[in-house]
Amino acid sequence: MLDMAQPSIGDKVKIKAKKASYEGILMPRSELSDKEHIVLKLNSGYNIGISKKDISKIEKLPENMETKSPKTRVKVGKGLPKLSLVSTGGTITSKVDYKTGGVSPFKTGEELLAEMPKLAKIVQIDDIIQPFSLLSEDIGHKDWSKMAKEVYKELGKDKEGVIVTHGTDTLHYTSAALSFMIQDLNKPVAVVGAQRSADRGSFDGQMNMLCAAHYCLSDISEVAIVMHGESSDEYCIASRGTKVRKMHSSRRDAFRPINEEAIAKIWPDGNIVMSGTQHSERSSGKPKLLDKVEEKVALIYSYPGARSDILEHYIDKKYKGIIIAGTGFGHVATQPLDKKDSWLKSVEKAIDSGMFVGMTTQTLYGTTDSMIYSAGRLLKNAGVSYLKDMLPETAYVKLAWTLGNFKRSEVEEKMLENITGEFNGRIQPDSFLY
Repeated sequence: MLDMAQPSIGDKVKIKAKKASYEGILMPRSELSDKEHIVLKLNSGYNIGISKKDISKIEKLPENMETKSPKTRVKVGKGLPKLSLVSTGGTITSKVDYKTGGVSPFKTGEELLAEMPKLAKIVQIDDIIQPFSLLSEDIGHKDWSKMAKEVYKELGKDKEGVIVTHGTDTLHYTSAALSFMIQDLNKPVAVVGAQRSADRGSFDGQMNMLCAAHYCLSDISEVAIVMHGESSDEYCIASRGTKVRKMHSSRRDAFRPINEEAIAKIWPDGNIVMSGTQHSERSSGKPKLLDKVEEKVALIYSYPGARSDILEHYIDKKYKGIIIAGTGFGHVATQPLDKKDSWLKSVEKAIDSGMFVGMTTQTLYGTTDSMIYSAGRLLKNAGVSYLKDMLPETAYVKLAWTLGNFKRSEVEEKMLENITGEFNGRIQPDSFLY
């Protein structure tokens, strides 16, 4: 029947089956080589697999779906508040590629806005900057600097705020980087991603962008991740850029604030409810750009059986700093039965070499404390800096930024300074699993 109908991947087809007829876009077969089903993408955005044995007729419809991004001019609203958009790639700027069945990035920011017509009704976005288009796992230190420079430029223009679109896997690293690299922030900066691509019925990007736009019109002057606050499409939350983490691989409400409540709940109609979490407010001041970064910094996790020669590797490679995500209050092996498995000598060697060694906790919630157990006391005496309740990823970014912008003699003081809300003076009980 396929041979007779002669459809190609991406063509619109109609399939008559035993119980119903279906119209949709013909998709490639599964990577698992399932030869028993034909897969269609329905108008809803969802895929359906139809068993071959149930099919009585296949018809190719005249409409041919484009496999390339459409060339679309975005209509710019007149008289609306102006925002800037820095587009860097990721799922939020991706759509289905009908040749492969996967998703591929939009080539321009205009294509992104064409998928979000509701956004054009509330704000005017005429500056769309695309420093690069990368999946978030491919973004590194130099890319953070590029983004920070572009955001900094836009903050100096006659705009209400800046939206940064980005892949979700490392979104919280970038939000932390922007938080540190742009000091004395005077306007809102919303960092936004999507867990589902624009071709899917469960696409979360448009609502996230709407909420981000409303955030950028508020008086909150913080770098914040603005994403779904629950799995439905009711509201988003704005979480401080240094106190937020991706906590689920696929849920639309994957980003959760850690050790504090979200700054605000934001509804797509523009309603904003503040939580009482302290935050900076919009001002007429001028921000400062400190975008240098030291790349020879590592984040390592402690685990049962982890050997201290992990540290020896970074010492040999002349790394400038290491963040350890320790167990509990911030521990690594210090007094094992086999003394050669202790980390103490390697930690001392690393610090003697001039390396900064900072301790965080892999529990995420709660704080580090060097004084409760002997392991902490031994590590503290060896020169390890205990970084309170700072998240491991935030500490990693902050250390790279601190080493890039300050003298080595200032690093420990700066790492323990609460620069942009990365520490909490007191952790509220209600913030656990917020």
